[in-house]
Amino acid sequence: MSFADDDSAGAAAEARSLGVDVAELRIDRFSRTDVGHVVEQVRAFEGLPVLATVRSAAEGGGWSGGEAARLELFREVAPLVDAVDVELSSREVVAEVIAAAHARDALAIVSFHDFDRTPDIGELDAIVRAAKDVGADIVKISTMANSGADVKTLASLLVNSDSDTEMIVIAMGAVGTASRIFFPALGSRLTYTFIGHQPTSGQLDYAETSRLIRQFYPGYDRRSAVDA
Repeated sequence: MSFADDDSAGAAAEARSLGVDVAELRIDRFSRTDVGHVVEQVRAFEGLPVLATVRSAAEGGGWSGGEAARLELFREVAPLVDAVDVELSSREVVAEVIAAAHARDALAIVSFHDFDRTPDIGELDAIVRAAKDVGADIVKISTMANSGADVKTLASLLVNSDSDTEMIVIAMGAVGTASRIFFPALGSRLTYTFIGHQPTSGQLDYAETSRLIRQFYPGYDRRSAVDA
């Protein structure tokens, strides 16, 4: 579940009460992004599994600063979180963000987003290989599904991926909504949800996501945080 920092203490308390598995902190959408403020907000989520994201404007995020400042934020929060998410397209900093995460035993998610279309399977395979080559622990692919064929392409990417490739795959848009519930059955490691404002087309809110996950995955409540 994604959070900004309007009320980090309250959001963290709500996440704990709901049993949220992973809190994604969208640092790029924080009201302030100076290091002191960001660290304070991240610390409010102590005790919860946390994924830190400073999404670039080029891939739909709110970060408008320079890459040096973004890298500094990743380095400062790496000791406080369980994982970071950096875009494959962030050529200037991606390797250093991954190194900073690994130095603090955090996972590095290397992501690719296309808000207009779903590339063909050959292009997607190349993106996955490139993400692995730079050191990704988990490769995230999130693309707009304009048809059922696009959803099938993304499902194929999951089903046919190497057994040692950890992936998060999401079909955005109304056509792709089912992927948010059923792609975990194909091996996708996370699904994303929200409380309140819907941040991304096709996302279901937390209550509906939780209900459907429990309906279709009867063993969900018996999982460990590591297995989720």
